[in-house]
Amino acid sequence: ALVIGHPGVAAVGATLGLDDALAYLAGQAIGVHVDLKLVGAEREIATAVRAHGVGERTVISSTWARSLRRLAAEAPELTRAISYPRDRYGTSRIPWPSPVVRASAAALRAAMRVRAPLLLAAAGGDALSLHHALVSPAVVRLAHRRGRAVIAWTVNDPGRVEELARARVDAIISDDPQMAVAVLATLKSPKMGESR
Repeated sequence: ALVIGHPGVAAVGATLGLDDALAYLAGQAIGVHVDLKLVGAEREIATAVRAHGVGERTVISSTWARSLRRLAAEAPELTRAISYPRDRYGTSRIPWPSPVVRASAAALRAAMRVRAPLLLAAAGGDALSLHHALVSPAVVRLAHRRGRAVIAWTVNDPGRVEELARARVDAIISDDPQMAVAVLATLKSPKMGESR
């Protein structure tokens, strides 16, 4: 059975299964984001999403292009997002000095104009799911010109939520959704609410 979890966080008590979560979300007027961490579970994920009738409002993301290609073959109607970067070596858990982090993020962000089309092509993705430090207005424009959405993760700073909204990302993932919604509600630009 597939369970809901977060990498590096031990489950305490009873675990919540994907079917349980989808059953709950089926009755809610919100979108569903399934971040696929396990290669090989594509058919099971597609079956569960279909069974609960939430396919039209579900985005399935993965850092594994092959998983998204399998998912496209299994359930072409589902929206697929290629996530980047994949922390292969656990470097995100190392307390790097701020100047190193800023310089690395700036270099990767500049490279995203070249990297983004390659990621989308390799995965057959409908969207880019990028760490927020890699998102720039140029990458958002590039993706939108190709008819692809941009999802920024994990954004817990109000100022960054506002920057990303102004850059016209399509979705923001946050550990503090109430904060993100409150910030978005303060933005006055009429173009912010327009569909793309």
